[in-house]
Amino acid sequence: MEWINIFGLIFMAVIMIPNIIFAASGRGGFENLWKNRRVEILEQIGRYGCFIFMIVNIPGTWSGWRSDEWFAVYLLTDSALILIYLVIWVTAFRKESLFTALSLSAIPSFIFLFSGIASGSVLLTVSALLFAPSHILLSYMNQKAKEKSNG
Repeated sequence: MEWINIFGLIFMAVIMIPNIIFAASGRGGFENLWKNRRVEILEQIGRYGCFIFMIVNIPGTWSGWRSDEWFAVYLLTDSALILIYLVIWVTAFRKESLFTALSLSAIPSFIFLFSGIASGSVLLTVSALLFAPSHILLSYMNQKAKEKSNG
């Protein structure tokens, strides 16, 4: 078992590219209109846990892939989901919607959760279970607040 998951590193880098481009575009960044400190804290703990444990395998906290076939399913599933994520990002750059907000929060949440389960990583799975519901809820509530303030 290796400490570094190079595929997880590549997946994280690809997921972050549109986020960095969006943040640098000057379109107002990621404004949090729905203020819920507890949910925000859970999301951040889960987010950074997912970022770290997608890449770093702590010995004793992950078991690795059950088989070569399971590893192939991991690679194909994450690759397909990331491709869908990127396509939605391209459309989101032009126009925001509830579908877009939920998609761009649910897809990485599923990637992290699936990756944790597929690789047998307890820490990634727990991080994803913290991140997913809080991230999706924040995305939903922020989009609703944007729609309400716009009209």
